[in-house]
Amino acid sequence: MVYNKDDWISQRAYAIWEEEGCPFGRETENWQQAAAEFEQLQMTKASIDGTDLIAMLRVTGRLMRESDKDRARIVQERSTIAKP
Repeated sequence: MVYNKDDWISQRAYAIWEEEGCPFGRETENWQQAAAEFEQLQMTKASIDGTDLIAMLRVTGRLMRESDKDRARIVQERSTIAKP
């Protein structure tokens, strides 16, 4: 099921209201919390093909190319062999 932003926020705000025991007068706070949650979800949403995630991982150094993996393995093997 596909929702637009306002539908998602409305349903989430209602769920928050129910979770809190249906208090009176908290509509604005619940809506703001739901909107903040929606924005957080949008910020963590990856592209369909994952290219944005791959680029982010490369920038942060969490994704190594195959040649980097081989180089790291060779360095580790050399350090293991060099130890008496």
